[in-house]
Amino acid sequence: MQPVDSLPLVWFSSFILAFSGAMMPGPMLAVTIRESARRGFIAGPLLVAGHAFLELALVTGLYLGLAALFEERIFLGLIGVVGGAALLWMAWGMLRELSSLTLDFTPSGAKSANPFVSGIVTSVTNPYFTLWWATAGLSALTLTSKGGFAAPGVFYAGHITGDLVWYSLVSGLVHFGRRFLTDKRYRYLVGLMAALLLVFALLFTANGVIQLLPRG
Repeated sequence: MQPVDSLPLVWFSSFILAFSGAMMPGPMLAVTIRESARRGFIAGPLLVAGHAFLELALVTGLYLGLAALFEERIFLGLIGVVGGAALLWMAWGMLRELSSLTLDFTPSGAKSANPFVSGIVTSVTNPYFTLWWATAGLSALTLTSKGGFAAPGVFYAGHITGDLVWYSLVSGLVHFGRRFLTDKRYRYLVGLMAALLLVFALLFTANGVIQLLPRG
């Protein structure tokens, strides 16, 4: 493919590409559903804000030479093991609270961390986030090389807009559909999300160990 020199095309391509990461079932989706049920629609945009803060640092780092680090197996392996352990801890916490969970949309009833902070923590502990930027994200950034100095910013804006659209949609569906979301159904949903986190934790850890093992 040839480098892209049209800024509107850079934005649109980034916007569409963002859905390849955002729509992937994983920790961000699980936390969005949980926090939206506790705090309402605003949880989705706040989680994306935290996620965007981390991605801004990452995009900047990639342009400053961080890309070479993504080629190191030991780095990817450590990300997998540490990230898998963090997701396992999150899944255990959700399962431990399952029997006592109840829907509460008032601020005083929300006992979890601030969604902005959760957006950062969930992203940084998710190896898929690192893998996406090491492959699809990095490749897409390379194609913007003819877009000039503004291209990275336009790419970032398009990507974050895609994330915001998707997770706001998820948050809205949970919040505005809360009349149908009883405590029992909420517990089933959180249990499902916890199981999903557990699966991802095991997969990420296994992949991390494989990366760290010497190749024959």
